[in-house]
Amino acid sequence: MYPSSIQYFPVSWPVLLVLLALLGLTAGMVAARLLSFASASMGLEPRTLIAILLLCLLGSYVNIPIAYWPEREVMGAARISYFGIPYSVPMVREWPATTLAVNVGGAVIPVILSMYLIARNRLYGLALIGTALVALACFLLAKPIRGVGIVIPIFVPPLVTALVAVALSKRYAGALAYACGSLGTLIGADLLNLGKIRGLGAPVASIGGSGTFDSIFLTGLLAVLYAGLFARSRFGRTAGD
Repeated sequence: MYPSSIQYFPVSWPVLLVLLALLGLTAGMVAARLLSFASASMGLEPRTLIAILLLCLLGSYVNIPIAYWPEREVMGAARISYFGIPYSVPMVREWPATTLAVNVGGAVIPVILSMYLIARNRLYGLALIGTALVALACFLLAKPIRGVGIVIPIFVPPLVTALVAVALSKRYAGALAYACGSLGTLIGADLLNLGKIRGLGAPVASIGGSGTFDSIFLTGLLAVLYAGLFARSRFGRTAGD
């Protein structure tokens, strides 16, 4: 039997509203045609790109349980802050246990889109290198927090991803930023630290959820910005030639 409140947003409402505002700003780039360049560079229609980002935000509420780990003690409902970001801990009314789950908005959708971008642009080698670098940085900075699980400073994956994507390829910086940032964060912060989750007393340990979702979402917005900027300059030079 699973905890009674496995579905919940991984961040508190103030942070969720900030992410919604950032998504709104990204959508506003349509007027400046920046998103059109970005979507063309990444192989997606502008509306599709915005819809995917919105689905990621809404999908962060949904966790798919995949395993059940008995615990001696499980924390109840709470707000726990790390690097100034408040994370939500769901209420548990059952017996002490940790449910291992996969977050739809923070893991399922980003992984599918990352695989698409890598395959479409044939970025297998570059994506492998970039993902490994981001994963290493996330693994070194990830920290187990009692009652929450594994968390990482929110701006680390986007900043590392920004440097890695541009260093590997300006032409495909947008696609690489999304794929390497999303996959690298999930692997380095979550998957490589699964062994540390047991004993933390977290009611739900969600891969791509609390502790990493905000970073993955910001990485997605960064990817759009990168794709738009570099694609715009590239298409502009082509038009001027």
